[in-house]
Amino acid sequence: MYADLSCSGARLTKEQVLIGIYGGTFDPIHYGHLRVAEELADTIRFDQFFFVPAGEPRLRDSPGAAKYHRAQMVSLSIKNNTRFFLDEREINRPGVSTTVASLKEYHAEYDGRAILCFVMGADTFLKIHYWHCWQELFQLCHLIIVERPGSIQVVNRSDLPQKIQIECASRWTSDPCDLIRQYSGMIYIAQTALLDISATQIRNLIAAGRSIRYLLPDITVDYIKTHDLYSGENEFR
Repeated sequence: MYADLSCSGARLTKEQVLIGIYGGTFDPIHYGHLRVAEELADTIRFDQFFFVPAGEPRLRDSPGAAKYHRAQMVSLSIKNNTRFFLDEREINRPGVSTTVASLKEYHAEYDGRAILCFVMGADTFLKIHYWHCWQELFQLCHLIIVERPGSIQVVNRSDLPQKIQIECASRWTSDPCDLIRQYSGMIYIAQTALLDISATQIRNLIAAGRSIRYLLPDITVDYIKTHDLYSGENEFR
């Protein structure tokens, strides 16, 4: 565990497992998501790393593609990476899905042996105080925050909503080893490549009939074309 890091005083027991959970609508999944996951998997030696497509999000409009298609695009995009797994629990759950419910399920499934690290974008983190039972997240997992070009820098904490500043004041860390020194409650700002790609950008390109190749895997581009997602008619060049 953490083979590339020197974590003084930090070690998992033989029974413990370190789990990465990347939640999102993945509408569609793209190289920005995949590169973040790859770099995190290199830095933090997770025992397992799950992509968890959201079912019916509480705080945003319904996704452009049906949940089945979003899950299939994730599955295709990660199928050749033995470190990544698709978890369909949220798309299979009836009604609105919550992260807290999913995290509690993980803990039950691993009999309390799991240290959970939930990965989210900086733009999502800025609205975390609107989430269902958001403060309970810190009892259930660590947060790994991924910034992207053009977003408000989470590192500049004075720009954060006051509720987040107060709750998170003692939780920040720049040391990934803290994710195993503590069972939960830390917030780690990931230092990853910032690819200026967004799902909104991809959907807008499709709507305009423009190419989306090299923004996401070819197999996913082909799936979007085959199933005519996001637009009734367009050409993929």
